[in-house]
Amino acid sequence: MRAPIGWLRDWVELDPALDSRQIYQALVRAGLEVETVERVGPEVTGPVLVGRVLSVVEEAQKNGKTIRWCRVDCGPEANAQASQPAPADQPGSRGIVCGAPNVAAGQLVVVALPGAVLPGGFAIAARKTYGHVSDGMICAEDELGLGQDHDGIMVLPAADDQGQPIQPGQPALPLVAHSDEVLDIAVTPDMGYCLSIRGVARELAQAFAADWTDPVALPTPEPVQAGYPVRLDSAGCPIFVAVTVEGFDPDRPTPRWLADRLRMAGMRSLGLAIDVTNYVMLEIGQPIHGYDGDRLVDGISVRQAVAGETLVTLDGVQRQLDPQDIVIADGSGVIGLAGVMGGQSTELGPQTRRVVIEAACFEAMSIARTSKRHKLSSEASRRFERGVDPAAAHSAAHRVADLLVELGGGRKLDQLTVAGRVPPRASQTMAADLPRRVLGHPTPDHQVESILRASGVTVARRGDDLVLTPPTWRPDLVDPYDYVEEVGRKIGFDVIQPVLPVAPPGRGRTPSQRLRQALGQVLPAIGFSEVISFPFCGPGDLDRLGLAADDPRRATVRLANPLADTSPDLRTSLLPGLFAAVARNTSRGLDDLALYEQGLVFLGPAGAAPSPGVAGRPSQADFDAMARALPRQPRRLACVLTGQWLPAGWAGPARPAGWTQAVAFAERAAGTVGLELTRRAVDQAPWHPGRCAELTVDGRVVGHAGQIHPGVAEAFGLPQPTAAAELDLDALIESAPGPGQLPTLSTFPVAKEDVALIVDQDLPQAELARTLRQGAGPLLESLALFDVYSGPQIGPGLKSLAFALRFRAPDRTLTDAEAAEARDRAVALAVQRHGAVPRVAD
Repeated sequence: MRAPIGWLRDWVELDPALDSRQIYQALVRAGLEVETVERVGPEVTGPVLVGRVLSVVEEAQKNGKTIRWCRVDCGPEANAQASQPAPADQPGSRGIVCGAPNVAAGQLVVVALPGAVLPGGFAIAARKTYGHVSDGMICAEDELGLGQDHDGIMVLPAADDQGQPIQPGQPALPLVAHSDEVLDIAVTPDMGYCLSIRGVARELAQAFAADWTDPVALPTPEPVQAGYPVRLDSAGCPIFVAVTVEGFDPDRPTPRWLADRLRMAGMRSLGLAIDVTNYVMLEIGQPIHGYDGDRLVDGISVRQAVAGETLVTLDGVQRQLDPQDIVIADGSGVIGLAGVMGGQSTELGPQTRRVVIEAACFEAMSIARTSKRHKLSSEASRRFERGVDPAAAHSAAHRVADLLVELGGGRKLDQLTVAGRVPPRASQTMAADLPRRVLGHPTPDHQVESILRASGVTVARRGDDLVLTPPTWRPDLVDPYDYVEEVGRKIGFDVIQPVLPVAPPGRGRTPSQRLRQALGQVLPAIGFSEVISFPFCGPGDLDRLGLAADDPRRATVRLANPLADTSPDLRTSLLPGLFAAVARNTSRGLDDLALYEQGLVFLGPAGAAPSPGVAGRPSQADFDAMARALPRQPRRLACVLTGQWLPAGWAGPARPAGWTQAVAFAERAAGTVGLELTRRAVDQAPWHPGRCAELTVDGRVVGHAGQIHPGVAEAFGLPQPTAAAELDLDALIESAPGPGQLPTLSTFPVAKEDVALIVDQDLPQAELARTLRQGAGPLLESLALFDVYSGPQIGPGLKSLAFALRFRAPDRTLTDAEAAEARDRAVALAVQRHGAVPRVAD
């Protein structure tokens, strides 16, 4: 919102001594974001006078250009100082070369004489050009810095705004431009009433305790259909006011003062009737639309659009309407997109003599959706989206009509149409001391009441409470805490001293947070780099993973407004995001990768969530229903490896990354939380059949690791071979031992025992290790496989597994006999369960 300070002073009685800096600071303290204070006006120095064109002679040039050699009367004093004598038949004139096609004899024009300096440092001097000495310049609008129009020179009317004749030789700038300082305000959505001079003036009046005049002075009458007939068939339009002006003269020019104010506010002049509607919109904040009354057919109706209807809007675009759009229609069909833009069929034009003025109020959310749906944002829609004062419609319509009569002739008809009523505002009850308690500032009750009344709030005392009814222009005041914010703004947040609340004692991080933090330290330490990917996927990702049709990972949650059409779902696995990171890095020449990610997955389907209103806090039942509608969101941990795990060097050849590192990643993660994994071979997409390990803890599946299927790797653009692991991190943390289950550290020495057992080739080593651990008993501290052998010495179909067993007691040094007894118990259980044969050295 660009607000000229001179315009603001028309409505609020500010001290003349107040400068723009003080005004700007007051608005900032009131909560408005004033971005700049700009001085607007022509940056012109030197003699710039009114001239009358006496004659024009067109002269064609060799380059194809036509110039006009003009004799211009610039007043007796200026004519006497001409650099060249005037011809005898045209005494008292200056010769000026002009290229504008619209220059004509008899016109009053703006002439910059030698010695003047125009915007951009362009100095005017008498100079010879096209065979003549041009003794000045006849100016166009852009050459004076008054706008962008360069289609022709500026032509002045015969009289000024006060009706006084304009004479050659008088200063021209006061006639064509007004200088002022303009505040450029970024209006936040909760302060939509400040998208008007009226709203900003009210804030200044309250900030400086100054008197002000509200331009909305007329009370809205009861519904009446005496004027142009209007019918409301949409709940999205509570009130519609129509006023008619007849006998309007479309040839009347827009007064310079009005055009200048529009220009300072960032709008260009489009003709008197349109300029007046824009002027009142900026002044009051009520968007206005004018119809050519002679082009309307029957009465006006406000209704929802019908499927298949179209409208050519004022910008010349034919738009396909949606049944959710509110439209303005007459007997010929749709003539306007309500609250956004009118239609071409009834627009004001050069033949308009009967103007039907519309001032209506439309539901904010409906206009916002229509504007977004049609990708059409206008000055009107931006105001309706933030909420327009419905009580301003009647005054705004009459203000437009009065200006049209004053500036364009014609007659305002006494017959008036008011369809609908101003919606009543709901009252709220607030404890009188709530602002004091929330703001932490000593604000007495009488000050709270005074501030709210100055903001237009109706205040009634009821014991220790205040019953508050917001004004019609404040749709943001719907909760007691909104009024607390209003009080804080008007006191000034720079006055309120911040008080840092004392943090209550806590218990630190939760066990889950501590374990996740530990993983964030351990996994990078063993060579993995963490990445964070977007939690989105698409059906194509799940197809490339090779998932079966009934795989639960296909039950995705679809987003209502995805960032990309190719990824409209929430992910059910971390692997597609990691695969995309690998493909992105390998395409840039980074082939040796070990990446991991911790993150949530979303296992659908999601239920139907309620949509509670925003007028108050949702009920507990709404919260419970929303919680039930959410999909499960377990936390996962995954890694992917490509290229070389260890590069080639003096210590030996390169060591490729593969399934062993993926399994080691999973085991290290489990070990970090105090668990040991059991592995068995399974077939699970997207891993290679026969090269995938199912990982379990106490019989509970917590993940998979292995080599990625070659078809999956090709589909994602991954190098081959690629290995990966994915773990259910929540399941690992849930299975982690609690503080009371952690092993105690012993200061006594360890006893070492080794065993080698011959078992069936198909027996998983993890299963044999678990048996040895159970048989060894509580004295066993650790168990590790250190050798695997198969060959003719032990026979076909068999293998030898050698384990290092470490024993330690918490309260004593173990004897050799105690360590050997524990070892023998472990071997005996392995013999019993798996038919293991102890292997002895030859």
